[in-house]
Amino acid sequence: MTADNALQPGLVVATYGRHVVVESPDGTRRICHPRGKKNAALVGDHVLWTPSADEGTVEKVQPRQNLFYRQDEIRTKSFAANLDQVLILLAAEPEFSERQLARALVAAEAAGIAPLIGLNKSDLAEPFNRAWLRLAPYRDMGYTVLPLCLNPDETIPEQPMATQNGLSALDGHLQGKKTLVLGPSGVGKSTLINHWVPKAFALTNEISKALNSGKHTTTSTLWYWVDPAKHTALIDSPGFQEFGLRHIEATQLAKLMPDIRRHLGECKYYNCTHRHEPGCSVISRMKNASTAYPIDDNRYKIYCELFDELSQSRHW
Repeated sequence: MTADNALQPGLVVATYGRHVVVESPDGTRRICHPRGKKNAALVGDHVLWTPSADEGTVEKVQPRQNLFYRQDEIRTKSFAANLDQVLILLAAEPEFSERQLARALVAAEAAGIAPLIGLNKSDLAEPFNRAWLRLAPYRDMGYTVLPLCLNPDETIPEQPMATQNGLSALDGHLQGKKTLVLGPSGVGKSTLINHWVPKAFALTNEISKALNSGKHTTTSTLWYWVDPAKHTALIDSPGFQEFGLRHIEATQLAKLMPDIRRHLGECKYYNCTHRHEPGCSVISRMKNASTAYPIDDNRYKIYCELFDELSQSRHW
């Protein structure tokens, strides 16, 4: 075993199956292979590695500040580590799944990572207005929701030129942070990445060529530096159809949903599940929209569905 002081530090900036691309402090990148399962690394991990010919070996993964991942009955899918925030990108059209949004937000809350919501295609007036209205409960919870137009050929009617595509406001939220861009396929993630990192496509091809991608699994996540000083980064993740939360206990769910969480401690019973108990403050506020901080009916349905799902026996 090599002593830690003889190892070289690096940042994982791409993953291809069990192979990773590690960036050294001087900016050079090389393919590395983990030494054993315990050293399997993710994008965003700080690692210690040793060179071997023109490649390298990951000897140690440094402790993580956080980890954003999803889990179903079959597998765990990790996105990235050591993040400052997650940008959940949606589009006004096609209609987004509020249940998928809720799941991603719960996962971010569980990992202690700040979430940010972007709603693309604000140039489509009617679909955008409908989608914006659907996101009202999330704005009421305190989540930042930004209107975006990621199509450079379109403008948003009746808005000043300086703010018409929302990119200026988004830029303010991205500066100095490491942001995972998350969302289903077709919402404009590639357009967003290419706006801040014009050479992103070339960088992806460069990594694929270096790996001889025909011999390796397609990449799942990629890290892009936005600025030369390397203070701001965007992490591109693959699209997804499902977002499992099996790593979360049903009894913890209410604490991870801000609209439910603000009413905890107000119920008649201390162990209230907010599903059927008499004297439940959550149910009361869901049924009475005139109360302070009412709970949206659809949000409550999502809570009940998730609670029932997470209460089921695990089969692994």
